[in-house]
Amino acid sequence: MRTSFLEYRVPPPLLMLAVAAAMWVAAQVAPEQSWPPTVRLGASALLAALGVGFNVAGFQAIRRAGSTIDPTRPSAASALVIDGAFRISRNPMYVGFTAMLLAWGAWLQSAWVLGAPILFALYLTRYQIVPEERALRKKFAAAYPQYEARVRRWL
Repeated sequence: MRTSFLEYRVPPPLLMLAVAAAMWVAAQVAPEQSWPPTVRLGASALLAALGVGFNVAGFQAIRRAGSTIDPTRPSAASALVIDGAFRISRNPMYVGFTAMLLAWGAWLQSAWVLGAPILFALYLTRYQIVPEERALRKKFAAAYPQYEARVRRWL
């Protein structure tokens, strides 16, 4: 049995935690911005809530469909999930992770670390999403291209 390229990838939640840790380290050596507390708290809370909301909604939609939550094994998907948060984004949980990293960057008050969520999204697109989409196109040959044409990859 041939193993998929994705099965060797770091799961996106662990990658997000590694990026968050790197952001914290970078914020310790980078110059701190002085944001008003209401801006810092408001931006962090709003982005974190958005991120958690996308993650919960995506998780619930996958569970309702009875499919796998493991993004490193798209071949194990038993259903193409296109409802709930998946009507807004083909990757709602990746949107959620990226929003949470942006929230963390706002909390750290360092403009230097705000590039990390962008790099995270670019990395996910290249090494996770593109191969995942290829596998889903193969598995759901009739339905996936239609879904892909209707719903954006990110937002």
